[in-house]
Amino acid sequence: MITTKRTVHASPSEVWDVLSDGWLYPVWVVGASRMREVEETWPSHGSRLHHSLGAWPVLINDDTEVVESRPGSLLSLRGRGWPLGEVAIVIRLRPVGAETEVIIDEDVVRGPGHLVPKPLRGLALRWRNVETLRRLAYIAERRTTSGVVSAPSTTKEQETL
Repeated sequence: MITTKRTVHASPSEVWDVLSDGWLYPVWVVGASRMREVEETWPSHGSRLHHSLGAWPVLINDDTEVVESRPGSLLSLRGRGWPLGEVAIVIRLRPVGAETEVIIDEDVVRGPGHLVPKPLRGLALRWRNVETLRRLAYIAERRTTSGVVSAPSTTKEQETL
């Protein structure tokens, strides 16, 4: 598994709120381009997100299934993108004071993508997940209790730049 971490300036429950809103998946997951359906029981064990990967007009329709779910602390997924293959993804949330360390472990488990040497897969997955965690943090850190994303606050110095 390739591991990527980021400290998010939000509580584990605030980060979990983003993870448990399946319609937000293509907003924070690099490579996901649109949602086609979110099963009503998402993110419980066995539920699926039906999404598309890639960029229009070349899209792959497939799904991601929950393998294990512990609200507020762990989401284990099996992502499919055939004919490319399947990935195992484990997202762990660890409280650090008022913040959350988000850890993503991911690797290809089936299909042609598994033939790519692990060092090369590791570079690609690490790059992808650095951006994925950046996007997840932007949403979790700016989301209000109403679920609406708010603009980040600015200081006088930032306003003049």
